[in-house]
Amino acid sequence: MIKRLAIYIITAAVFLTALTDRVYAAAPRQMPSVSAKYAAVVEMNTGELICEKSGNNKTSMASTTKIMTALLLCEMCDLDEEIVATKEMVTVEGSSMGLQEGDRVHYRDLLYGLLLASGNDAANTTAISIAGSVENFAALMNKKAAEIGMTDTHFVTPSGLDDDEHYSTAIDMAKLAVYAMKNEQFATACANKTMTLEYGNPPYRRTLKNHNKLLWYYDGAIGIKTGFTKKSGRCLVSCAQKDGMGVIAVTLNAPSDWSDHATLLDYGFSQLKIDTLYTPDDIENIAVANSDGKVAVNFTPPKVTLLPEQFDKVTFKTTLDRFVFAPVKKGQKLGKVEYFIGDKKIAESDITATYEIKSSKYTIINKDYKYWLKALFGAK
Repeated sequence: MIKRLAIYIITAAVFLTALTDRVYAAAPRQMPSVSAKYAAVVEMNTGELICEKSGNNKTSMASTTKIMTALLLCEMCDLDEEIVATKEMVTVEGSSMGLQEGDRVHYRDLLYGLLLASGNDAANTTAISIAGSVENFAALMNKKAAEIGMTDTHFVTPSGLDDDEHYSTAIDMAKLAVYAMKNEQFATACANKTMTLEYGNPPYRRTLKNHNKLLWYYDGAIGIKTGFTKKSGRCLVSCAQKDGMGVIAVTLNAPSDWSDHATLLDYGFSQLKIDTLYTPDDIENIAVANSDGKVAVNFTPPKVTLLPEQFDKVTFKTTLDRFVFAPVKKGQKLGKVEYFIGDKKIAESDITATYEIKSSKYTIINKDYKYWLKALFGAK
């Protein structure tokens, strides 16, 4: 009887432990208390979701729309190219960088006009100069959104002025921010507190100030965009870096957005861990044709920032040349190691030659045929 009771107790304990583990693994991180109606926090490099609040709910997003407009400008335009503003380009309500009909302006000026002054005139000018019309540019915006994976977003305007068919979600805007911050020109522009530019007719110097107050008072803030309309409320997408880690926060319809973002960014950093990924142990020296042997290879595993439990889910794929032809230069790329969580690639590191290999007087024909069969085909 005692033995049977002990078995019941052990079985129950195992069952409860397994159940607890499943509940713990499935439980989402608790979103800190914020004023925002919709919010999301992600790791800035991988886009891994840390926490969210109604993050998939569709809503208007005001001038955070200009993240997409500025991204397309960076990808499609030579920033040093100058254009002349037309009446159609500058006739738009709301915030402005001060463009007038006939002004000479560079695309670089428009980039800063979008991200610092949040100019609707900059948005319209960008859209019409690139695509010929606001409607055509909106089609480009939606095409890019699909490429990024913004599945619950639809753009109508380049500026973010209210329209019933112009909407996104906090999670989609986080995806856009992750993608945009990988563009060097975009990231450089949105990190500036002020920028002195020269445009007009004739051009003259003027200074634009960034609307993003976090750049002044949140340590590590590096971007990215504010927004406001009566319909949308206060909207903000922010990004900060500390101790090698990066966090992006999004709030839509947030009365206390500055305070919200300080809270969300702090929380994001507290949840992340930075560590070196596992080093593959199957990387062998590579046979070198037209030489006397093999070349040793060098590989440095990358450091990444993830949620702590994700490190155990990382897998890797090694791609390595079977052989190379001499001469081989020191540092020459010979392969790579890619790291994944599921199907998402989170990091990559090159495999390179440790030292130089010069050509010898011997050729592949001179070598023992068994050696080269093994090098070429893995034959025994």
